[in-house]
Amino acid sequence: MLYNTYMKYLTIVLAYLLGSIPWSLIIGRLFFKTDIREHGSGNLGGTNAGRILGKKAGVVVMALDILKCILAVYIGSLFSQEIGVMCGVACTLGHCYPIFANFKGGKAVSTSIGCLFSICAFLSFNWLLIIIPVVVFLLVLYIFKMVSLASITAFITISIVACFLPMDWLPRLSIIFLSLLIIWRHRENIKRLLNKEERKITWM
Repeated sequence: MLYNTYMKYLTIVLAYLLGSIPWSLIIGRLFFKTDIREHGSGNLGGTNAGRILGKKAGVVVMALDILKCILAVYIGSLFSQEIGVMCGVACTLGHCYPIFANFKGGKAVSTSIGCLFSICAFLSFNWLLIIIPVVVFLLVLYIFKMVSLASITAFITISIVACFLPMDWLPRLSIIFLSLLIIWRHRENIKRLLNKEERKITWM
């Protein structure tokens, strides 16, 4: 019993460490000899990687960030639903505050998407949790051409929807927490949005 308890805690720590892997930094240095923290927004997320390293690199970074959260939740779900959800949150926190990159990471969007997908796939099986934010994200991005606005709107929307969908309290609480985290991590973007200074994408 005590062994299982220790293993559960270790799994959550492992999830944080998985989240702390800075794929944008690794890919930038390995393939482009570039530290993306010194360019653009300085953020270690997929959007900044795409701007600095190119669209293909940005997509690869986003995919790897999503996958690391899916892996974390899957490992946690082998113990229980609760551990799986906590692993998803821990992985996202690791992405935002990575121990391997001086606790300065990304803005939680890709890993939060991975967490939502994992909750659907391994825990709740309610695919509206991932369909709704993806549709809202793409729609807002298409109309306004701003990744930050699309990300914030998508997660605010799914937080509201999650309050009405049938699910346990912990997955619902985690979705709300991730949405608040995304808003916090985008606070500078929000200031630029209010001042009408936020950058727009040019490829859509």
